[in-house]
Amino acid sequence: MGKLDPIISEFATEEEAQAYDLWFRAQVEESLKEKGPGIPHDVAMARIRKTIEERSRANPDLAA
Repeated sequence: MGKLDPIISEFATEEEAQAYDLWFRAQVEESLKEKGPGIPHDVAMARIRKTIEERSRANPDLAA
């Protein structure tokens, strides 16, 4: 398998793209099998914002 065009794909080779696709599909399948309650979008976003803020404070040079 050959190299991929960087304008079309974020992967350097078809093998990398296929490996990522398999990994991603496995993650989705695992998630779909979970029987527990989901996390509401606003709760998930609040957690993510908190993590970003904490890391920004810890590493001010990395803040955008």
